[in-house]
Amino acid sequence: MSVLIVADVKNGEVKKSSLEAAQYGAKVAAAIGGEAVALTLNATNGEVLGTVGVNKVLNVTDASISASDPQKVVAAVVAAANQVGAKVVVFAHDSTGKAVAPRLSAKSGAGLVTNVTSLPDTSNGFVVSKNVFSGKAHAQVNILSDEKIVSILPNAFGVQAGDGSASVEAFSVDVSGINSGITVKEVKGGSGDVVPLPEAELVVSAGRGLKGPENWGMIEEMAGILGATTACSRPVADIGWRPHHEHVGQTGVAIRPNLYIAVGISGAIQHLAGVNGSKVIVVINKDPEAPFFKAADYGVVGDAFEVVPRLNEAFRKFKAANG
Repeated sequence: MSVLIVADVKNGEVKKSSLEAAQYGAKVAAAIGGEAVALTLNATNGEVLGTVGVNKVLNVTDASISASDPQKVVAAVVAAANQVGAKVVVFAHDSTGKAVAPRLSAKSGAGLVTNVTSLPDTSNGFVVSKNVFSGKAHAQVNILSDEKIVSILPNAFGVQAGDGSASVEAFSVDVSGINSGITVKEVKGGSGDVVPLPEAELVVSAGRGLKGPENWGMIEEMAGILGATTACSRPVADIGWRPHHEHVGQTGVAIRPNLYIAVGISGAIQHLAGVNGSKVIVVINKDPEAPFFKAADYGVVGDAFEVVPRLNEAFRKFKAANG
């Protein structure tokens, strides 16, 4: 019985979140005595999936099939699963996984569990853990259907790459009969080498305590020194100080970085719900009663306009001294 991993691709390269999902899928395949097979759409480096345990990659090279059209992706996944005899399909819980996995579940009748945080216990079924109540609790879910679909919570497992390499085969799917009603006019992405928030391991975020968009320079400076991705609270995005794709929280992007630095953010429950999976949380706020301090691993009570420039200088000196 094979495990099929649907690996998302950006600019031809497999995304980090999909490497994590592929590693998970390879471990599931090993546990059930099957083969780990990945499906990619127009990937140029599919062989990299072998470094996390994937045996074979089926690469769709039809430009008309993209993650922007989930119905066509579903057709590709169904065809790939049928070809390799996959009974388990694994996604990363990213934009593609959120759009495709539920459609695939409805089409195939397979049980679906999202935001999975554990490898399955197969001693009595197929039991996985998932986050519930905005990460405040975990649910144990047994998937009873013959076919099973899981999507993996980003940064829940990390990636430990080895030296393996997967074989890559061209894979064709006939989607001529699918009229999804979707036309992709333009695809816009971030510029430079900035890591997308769901995949970022280091995040520097700020809120209304910065008093205005003109003061964001020191936040971007800190992010640049640390190699981090910038983020913001919802009010900041709502009033137009920062773009909405930087909004983290329950109604924005949920993240699980290794380090989350929050500057001038009070820490309302809606914000905490999207960041409380961070490994380490550092809070900088001049209000000692800010709720965020209760969730922080480290806290600095002080004026951001004094603390952040001093931290930036310390970070620069540390990097200079340590290469």
